[in-house]
Amino acid sequence: MTLELTYPEVGATAGVLPDGYHHIRESRVLGRGAECFQTAADRLMSWDLHRRSGLSVEPEFPTAKLNSWVKVRIGLGPLGVTAPCRVVYVIDEPRRRGFGYGTLAGHPERGEEAFSVVWRDDDVVEVHVVAFSRPATWWAKAGAPAARVMQRLVTRRYLRALG
Repeated sequence: MTLELTYPEVGATAGVLPDGYHHIRESRVLGRGAECFQTAADRLMSWDLHRRSGLSVEPEFPTAKLNSWVKVRIGLGPLGVTAPCRVVYVIDEPRRRGFGYGTLAGHPERGEEAFSVVWRDDDVVEVHVVAFSRPATWWAKAGAPAARVMQRLVTRRYLRALG
């Protein structure tokens, strides 16, 4: 599998999202305390967030690692779409864990998506999803309105997956 990313703004989900893309910034409170944080972080880093969201996941490694690839699939049979991605950064801090991945050739979109679990100073634990994307194929462009609806639904599933 080629690991060349299909967009130039690598790592932008960690800061200012680039112009010319559809943006998502969503979060949800998961609970409180160290145990909640550790459980959610472990689930996130082991691709459980994706699996619990109804996606099938074929990762290179059991946990998200810098520069590793993952194939995420939504849908069944011939109606399913496989989306290859590469992990472009990993967050491994005492109160913040997560990763961002970017699109590879064969993905219907171009862009990046990031997932993090944050244990705030007030003891609240949150999950965050940040993304920027635009269609990469003719059929993704033709189905862009439906793709945005699907992206919002999957984002909501992500936010509920760790709770």
